[in-house]
Amino acid sequence: MTRIRGIFGALMTCMTFAAQAVCPAWPEARAAEEISQLQKQIEAWNTAYWQSGNSGVSDEKFDQLNEQLRTWQRCFGKAAHESPIPVPGGAMLHPVAHTGVRKLKDRQSLAQWMAAKTDLWVQPKVDGVAVTLVYRAGKLAQAISRGNGLSGEDWTAKVMQIPAVPKKVDGLLTDSVLQGELFLRQEGHIQEKMGGMNARAKVAGALQRKTNSVVLSRLSIFIWAWAGGPAQFAQKLTLLQKAGFPLVAEYSLPVKSSAEVEAQRQRWFTSPLPFTSDGVVVRSAKEPEGKYWQPGEGSWVAAWKYPPATQIAEVKSIDFTVGRTGKVAVVAVLEPVMLDDKRVRRVNVGSLKRWQEWDIAPGDTLNISLAGQGIPRIDSVAWRSTARTKPQPPERSSDASGCYWASSECQPQFLARLVWAGRKLQLKGVGEGLWRQLSKAHEFQHLFSWLALSEAQLRQTPGVSTERASLLWHKFDLVKQQPLKQWLLALAIPLSQKTLAALEVQNWAQVAAIPTREWQRLPGMGKEKTSQVLHWLAEPQIIALAQWLAEENVAAFKSQ
Repeated sequence: MTRIRGIFGALMTCMTFAAQAVCPAWPEARAAEEISQLQKQIEAWNTAYWQSGNSGVSDEKFDQLNEQLRTWQRCFGKAAHESPIPVPGGAMLHPVAHTGVRKLKDRQSLAQWMAAKTDLWVQPKVDGVAVTLVYRAGKLAQAISRGNGLSGEDWTAKVMQIPAVPKKVDGLLTDSVLQGELFLRQEGHIQEKMGGMNARAKVAGALQRKTNSVVLSRLSIFIWAWAGGPAQFAQKLTLLQKAGFPLVAEYSLPVKSSAEVEAQRQRWFTSPLPFTSDGVVVRSAKEPEGKYWQPGEGSWVAAWKYPPATQIAEVKSIDFTVGRTGKVAVVAVLEPVMLDDKRVRRVNVGSLKRWQEWDIAPGDTLNISLAGQGIPRIDSVAWRSTARTKPQPPERSSDASGCYWASSECQPQFLARLVWAGRKLQLKGVGEGLWRQLSKAHEFQHLFSWLALSEAQLRQTPGVSTERASLLWHKFDLVKQQPLKQWLLALAIPLSQKTLAALEVQNWAQVAAIPTREWQRLPGMGKEKTSQVLHWLAEPQIIALAQWLAEENVAAFKSQ
């Protein structure tokens, strides 16, 4: 699909992104500035694309940002009188106009589109550059770029150098007009795993360069329209195959239902193909005469694209979370977008340093994709807002205790330690919200203050029912019998899992009595790590917590 086809497609139907998009709450002055800046960038990319075939931005990102621009223009009433990018035409008229294809967002819309149509065929939506081939007296006379659908550039000389394009035809094709997609041949390309590989821009680049390119020898063509050809679609396929256009016959299949289209779409998405593709096209064999074709009016053909491997998403806000060690993590809250079958609302940015390197502010647009196990990740910043107002991150606590004790300075880190300890002590059903309620209502002094709460006190906690208070009290009482190693994890002792597993101790006194040389003999322990553990064990706050736990009859801390 060429970029210009994307423009005409937008005139017929909005892409999935537009359906999801929300109008920004901007004052008029900022809206005008944002639209102006993005429009200038898209125009620059588009100019570079048509002059050199490579604008320095991926096809997918260009399409999505171009759609975002149109959405902003619609939101602020500018689309009706303002074209997002100039539509390049050319000096050469098309004998038959390029119509473009209607974009359908899902199986339901496809079923509705198919309902009143017969003799339907499905084809891959080959990702390349659209072209018109004109044959006269059996010879290739003209090759015309798509341009604006009515006229385009003369690509005849370049196309003559593409071995895969037949230079001579006969029979019904002797005087014919064909439309198709010039594409870069691939070996076993699996779209699901490999994506588009920016193949479209490579094709455009080879055709736009004034000098000849070796890429031309690697190009092929997929014919998707024969204006004035036989009425029977199967006959069209046979004749095209015999004339030297084999792919259209191999990759055109009759379909009767949206379920068949969906199944074939999935097969092509996950199977090796000789081209990149971005979806499927469904077309009716019954089509009007070529003289009636107009850009944006191809009602007999529609496309159902694959879900994008990456998606752009606008940043609504920046959230900061403080971990148990005081480390600040940054999360970008997004305007919801769909990636595959996931609705993505948040994406992890990482550390404060990483956030500063990304330079992400509310209003920016991010390229996001799904990493392993379907976790959203940031690939790049697609577009930066003109307003660079960033929230102030929380400062890391300087409390020497490591926030085992509650204080106003330690509040976020102390809460994170409570959550960590609850998980390590296997207190199921006790999450961050409840810890926040309890610590606020009962003014926790330290990490384990909750162990001293009575059932009556728990019942007085706002938002905690009598039944839940009773259940909590029993959970807190039972946790006193947890083995020492669970308590060491809850205290966040600086030991690896491997070292902790090798530790043969039953109570706190035994841990405190391990000599330096014995620590160093444990797996994963050297001088530096041993020094770190001994320093942790000698911390007054840790010693005080161990004594307090012993007084509360926690088994692992009682003297034997």
